[in-house]
Amino acid sequence: MSGARSAGLIRKARSRAILAVRRSRLFPTTIPDKLGDDDRLAGTSLPEKVLVYFPDTAESLYQIEPWYAPLRALHAELPVVVVCQDSRTAARIRRDSGLTVLTIARYGRLDDLLARSDVRLALYVNHSPRNFECLRFTSLTHVYLGHGDSDKAVSASNQVKAYDFCFVAGQAAVDRIAEHVRRYDATGRCVLIGQPQLDGVGLLPVAPAPIEAPLPPARPRVLYAPTWEGAQPSVAYSSLASHARAMITALLDVGYAVTYRPHPLSGVTSGEYAGADAWIRRTLTEAAGDHRIDVGNPLAQSFDDAHLLISDVSGVALNWLPSGKPLIITTPATVAAEESSTGLTAVVPRLAVADLPQVAELVRRQLADDPDRAQRLKLIDHYFSETTDGAATATFVAECQRFAGER
Repeated sequence: MSGARSAGLIRKARSRAILAVRRSRLFPTTIPDKLGDDDRLAGTSLPEKVLVYFPDTAESLYQIEPWYAPLRALHAELPVVVVCQDSRTAARIRRDSGLTVLTIARYGRLDDLLARSDVRLALYVNHSPRNFECLRFTSLTHVYLGHGDSDKAVSASNQVKAYDFCFVAGQAAVDRIAEHVRRYDATGRCVLIGQPQLDGVGLLPVAPAPIEAPLPPARPRVLYAPTWEGAQPSVAYSSLASHARAMITALLDVGYAVTYRPHPLSGVTSGEYAGADAWIRRTLTEAAGDHRIDVGNPLAQSFDDAHLLISDVSGVALNWLPSGKPLIITTPATVAAEESSTGLTAVVPRLAVADLPQVAELVRRQLADDPDRAQRLKLIDHYFSETTDGAATATFVAECQRFAGER
């Protein structure tokens, strides 16, 4: 057997072995399997005008899922295709969104497809490092959508410079980026659209909330919705390990009903946070009373019967703001966590570790008097440029049409 033929057989065997591993249940779910549609797409073109690039795996699905309805509305006006690098993730997006979804494993295939196609606009819901495999194409206008606004420092990341434009919820986001991202024209490159993800899901008020706080209920329900621990100290906003045990114990001792809504990534990087999450679930399950652990249900459902929210610096706190109901935001236990205050964290009461002995009294006072209610309501327009249900989606579609038409 010649050396060339032998080398060819070895390459084929290696390719088959790699493919078998990628198709097996043992292949890590946190790595894109790259089982693509590449061969089927050879020599073809994409009929769609808008490409949503989502190269991540299933643990990040929560970042794109809230965009399904706005993307369907866009698709009705401009055809949309979602491009993934993981076939398992693609299957779930295809099933749940109803959109066209492709898995493109090889960069060369994406290059070939775009060269043959009239795709004009690329949308991104996160700052995945893999986004750069699509960002290099100059034939597209690249727009960052994000997956929710918050006063986390990461919401003013220098990574916004990679995109041509950023679609943001309100003036608070523009101010935050302008303050923290140097040498960036936030006014020119940030486009206010509101939060289309909140349309049609019961999170926007159907009428302006009255200034007067409602009477406290006979047995108030407190919703605790922490964020995840973050991948590095500067984004470690979660109160799960530092606050949760003492706080939940105090709330149960005075008779509050408690709903716990964990973040989808809670505990993925830390056994300490995973342990705190397990402790809350076990404690609420064993405690007497109408306590709940809300996993997988819509955020609006968790909000609906809750009378007060305790959350971290996160998008959940901002999504709660239009409800007009009392809010407490925790102070991160680590001083390394960077905040980017654009109003809300300066208005609502903060709960530091040192304040935990008084948490039940703080909750009682907020429910009874809600002293910062008027100030919170004034912030709604600052964070949300659109608060009429459906208006943000209409603006999102119109802006996508504008950018696609400019190419």
